[in-house]
This record gives sequence, C-alpha cells and structure tokens, in this order.
Amino acid sequence: MLTRQGWLCLWAGVAMIAVARLLGIGELYVFGAVALGLVVVALLYVRLVRLDLRVDRAVHPSRVHVGQTSRVEVRVRNLRRTDTPVLRLRDPGTAGAELLVPPLDQGAATSATYRLPTDRRGVVAVGPLRVVVGDPFGLAQAGVQAAPRIEVTVLPRVEPVRPVPYTSGNDPLAGVLHPTALGRSGDDFYALRPYVVGDDLRRIHWPSTARHDELLVRQQEQPWQGRTTVLLDVRRAAHDAATFEAAVSVAASVATANGAQRDLVRLVTTDGADSGFGSGAAHLQALLEHLAVVEASGSASLRTMLDLLRRDGQGALVVVVGRTPADDLRAAARLRQRFGLVAIVQVTDDAGDRGAPPPGSTTLVRVTPSSPFAPAWDRAMRAAAGRHSRAGVSS
Repeated sequence: MLTRQGWLCLWAGVAMIAVARLLGIGELYVFGAVALGLVVVALLYVRLVRLDLRVDRAVHPSRVHVGQTSRVEVRVRNLRRTDTPVLRLRDPGTAGAELLVPPLDQGAATSATYRLPTDRRGVVAVGPLRVVVGDPFGLAQAGVQAAPRIEVTVLPRVEPVRPVPYTSGNDPLAGVLHPTALGRSGDDFYALRPYVVGDDLRRIHWPSTARHDELLVRQQEQPWQGRTTVLLDVRRAAHDAATFEAAVSVAASVATANGAQRDLVRLVTTDGADSGFGSGAAHLQALLEHLAVVEASGSASLRTMLDLLRRDGQGALVVVVGRTPADDLRAAARLRQRFGLVAIVQVTDDAGDRGAPPPGSTTLVRVTPSSPFAPAWDRAMRAAAGRHSRAGVSS
C-alpha cells in the first residue's frame, strides 16, 4: 500500500502530466513520468521483498498493580540467508508503540522493549504486532501480522493494611477466641462430647466412656477461617473520578489483607455483583481482576444491597462508600446486629457529605486527600481488635 508520501507523489505526477498536456510544457512530462515511475518502483520493491523472521513478544508481568512497571519485549531473528531491510514494528492498542529494527544479517537477532502505561487500572490492549517493510523513498509499505493481540490487566492499587480482626458474635465459624482451645489445627484435641450415630468409632474415648458409663467421642478443634464481606458502593452519584478510584483501592486493599491470611472473603458491589465467599490465591486474583474493570453505575442502589446483606450476615462487614447521606450511613451501621463487626469507610473530598452513623460499636474511617486510608484504617482496626479481644475474654 502507498504511504501518505506515496499518494502525494502519485497525484503530483498525474497533475504534472495533466498540466504539461494542457500547456504543452515538455519538461513537466518528464517530471510527471519520474514521479509515477518512483511510485511503481516503490510498489515493486515492497512486493518483491521476502522475509523469513521469527518474532517473539512477551509481557513481563502480564498482571500488575497501578504504578508498577510492565514491559513488552520484542525479539526478532532473521532466518533468511540475505540481510533484511530496515524493519518497522508496529504494536497498536492502548500503548501504541512503534519500533525501528536495523538490517539484520543471516541468523542475527535483536530485541527491543517498551513500557506499558500502568497509571490507571483497567485492561491495556497490546497489538496485534505487525512487521512493516518500506521502500527507501518511503512511498510504499507492506506489512504482515507477526503476533496476536494480547491484554494486560492493571489491577487496583493495593496498600498494605491490617486485616479485619477476628470477630465474635453472629458468625457460625467464629471460634478463635475460645479460651480452652489447644490449637488451630484440625488434628488438635479440643473436648469430649456424647456419641452421635454416624460418628467414627475410632474417635471414641474409652477411658472416659468407662468412667461416665456413656459413649464419649473426642471432638477435634476445627481449623478456623474468618469471614469478611466487602461492600463497594459504585453509585455514580456518590463519587467523582478521584474518589471512585480511591474507593476501589480501599476495597482491593481490605480484600487482599484478609485474603492473605486465608480468610473467606466476599466482594459485593451496589450494582448487584456478588463474588460469594472464597479463599486462596485464585479467588483473591478473581476479586482483583473484577475490581480492575469495575465502573461507576447510574442504576446501583446502596439500600438494596444493605437489605440483602441483612438476611445473611456472617463475620465482618466492610462498607466502602462515597458521598452518602447520614440516613444511609445509619442503615449500614444497623447491620452490626447481624455481623460481628461493621466498618464503614467513607471516601470523599474535604467538602463531601460528612454525616456520621450513630455512636456505638460501628467503626467509621474517613478518607480524604488530607487523611490517607492506610494510617486511618490501621488505627481503627487496632481499636476494633482490642474491643473484640476484651469481649472474647469477658464471654
């Protein structure tokens, strides 16, 4: 195909021939013919060039958090017996890179790298990579696809923060505060209980059975897992661009902190998305990938999601909101009746709505440009851990 310069040369040649015919100027015939001849030669050149290349492209790493470095490395090797012309590598997409490769001898190889933009979360498209050959005059070019289109996920920024403390209360798995527990392994002896049909007969404790004249079974201490639900408010009316990104980062940080200690973590957004409880690296990665592409929604409802969570409250609840009326904050605080711990993180600018939930055991963390998230969260979680520890001892 012709480049911009090629089309200009073509039309200039046609125009000079037309003017020469109209005015009878012989020199213009020559100039027009030369221009058209250059275009023909350029097209023949790029059509006759034969390439035998091995092109490898790799992204390191393919998943990064906001602000981290991700590089694309392209390696080109010449497999023909003749030298290559100057090559142009075009990798369109979000990055839009273009690289020049000098002539390569037989068997020679070269590599080039460029950085991907990771200043915003989301999906960065790369490619498809094309190898383009041009003529020496820059009038024509021919290209071939050398690598497919790939995508790089830029995950939200994650700050190192304290995890939500273990809770007592309305959590069927709560038990870390048992004062008589001997350990957290599933093989640790915990207590004796009466035999129930279906129990393993190998767990019968015969000495105690003989003393009490009743079948008693060794009950083992079960591995404990905390449960943390993170509710992210994605209502468009509650955020501007900056507070929304900060709220997504808060949700990612809390989920990562509790997921790292293998707690059961659940992510819920006010547009109806619900990950369900899960643990492990794969589940946490899925949560972060969802947060990488989540967007503000005009149809999301905070009250609807609070009503749904009220029906199945378990463990701890972290509500991440933006500009929110005091009534909605109080509605979130009332979920303390269903959850062992409720923490509300309100992300606003300094001029945002600062209505507070009622006092009591609900934790409120305000995040503004002048009050960063991580220090305020860590202070609040230390205080919450102290309250739950005292509650566990008193019980």
